[in-house]
Formats: sequence, C-alpha cells, structure tokens
Amino acid sequence: MSMQKKLKVRGILMLVSFFVVLGVIFSPVFPGKWDSPNKVNGLDFMDNLFNRISKGSSYFIPKAIKDSEKFAGKKIDVKIKLENEERAAETAKLLKGSGAQVTVSGKVLALQGDIGQILKSSLADADFMFKNEGKPVAEKYGYSERQVMYNWWTAFKVIGADLTTQKKFEEAKPFANVQKKALEPAFNYYGILAKNWQDNITLILGALAFYVLYTLWYGFGLMYLFEGLGLKIGH
Repeated sequence: MSMQKKLKVRGILMLVSFFVVLGVIFSPVFPGKWDSPNKVNGLDFMDNLFNRISKGSSYFIPKAIKDSEKFAGKKIDVKIKLENEERAAETAKLLKGSGAQVTVSGKVLALQGDIGQILKSSLADADFMFKNEGKPVAEKYGYSERQVMYNWWTAFKVIGADLTTQKKFEEAKPFANVQKKALEPAFNYYGILAKNWQDNITLILGALAFYVLYTLWYGFGLMYLFEGLGLKIGH
C-alpha cells in the first residue's frame, strides 16, 4: 500500500472514530443533576460539573454577614421606585421584615432603616437560597423564593442609586457588595449542588486533556485525509 493511500485510510479512520465519540458525547448516557437516575449528554454533564465546582468556590455569605456588622446603627432615608406596584408591595414586605419603616405609594417606597439590619435580613434569605433551602424563604414572605432574591437585588440596586445621588457613597457601597457577593450567587446557583474542586481534580484535568486531544484528533484526521487525497496545505 502506498504512503498516500495509508494516509488516506488513517485520516478516514480518525475522522470516523472522532464522529463516533461525538455521537456518544451527545447521547444521554452520563449522570444527571443531583446524582439522579436521569441521564444527560456529555455537554450537560460537564456543564453541571463546572457549575457545581463554581458554586463550591462562591460562598461569600459568611464574610458578607461579618462585614455588615460594621454598618449596624447607621441609618438611611431613601425613596426608591420599583418596576410596578406588585414589585413595590413585595419589596416592602422584605424591608419591613428587617425592621425598616416603609411607606408604599404606588411604585414608590419611602424607606428609613438601619443599614446593618437590612443587609443581615437579605443575607439570611440568601444563605437559605445558596443552600437550596428556598421553602422557608417563600413561606416567610408569601411568594416564590426566586422572586424574593430578585426583589432584594432590585431593591439594593435602587437604594444604592439613591444613596449615590445623595453623595452617600460609603452607605451605598455595602448594598452593591451584597448584591454581587451574596444575592447574585444565591439566585444563580439555586438548585445546584456544590462540589469542592479538589475532590474532582482528576475529572477536571481529564476533561481538559480530552478537550485538547480531541481537537488535535480532528485536526490530524483532516490533515491525513487531505494528504492522502494529494492535497497540501500551505501559505
């Protein structure tokens, strides 16, 4: 067998095996979320894995609770506008639960309260959500736990904006920090089981190595096929 024919056979075999493996990757043969019996494809499996590992490295709520203690006793007096009257009424429940004085007028809330208490109340809810324990949060306010997190996030956004307008930058800063380090992770990772990356280091390195090798596999398969067909790649 000539070298050219050998290259063509090699290229065909590599490409055929590449697409066979690709078919397996897109087949529902991998473990699903929460280690359930439901199977998922390889892309969903890896997505679930990296989401779990990412969550395991994103638990900043204890530090945020400790930082919120610095603002105990510091008062704010703001007026915030929500997207509609329903959101305003829901958000008023959250803020009243933190001990703040809240007056509702349509979509506008007039708020007077202790920064430390408001932050701690939101962080307590965020902690439940981060641990996938949304039921106590929903029961506490009478509506869905995801909506609670969204309302806290929105409230802190407009509170921070109002305080910035008042040039109270130090008072606005903790609201932005809690938004990013507690409320967003609690909402985004709700329902995902956290994993420690150190416990999955073999699987992570294996996945990265497979990605590199699989890409080369396809590239060399094409190269051998083209060379076997008498085609040369050049500049």
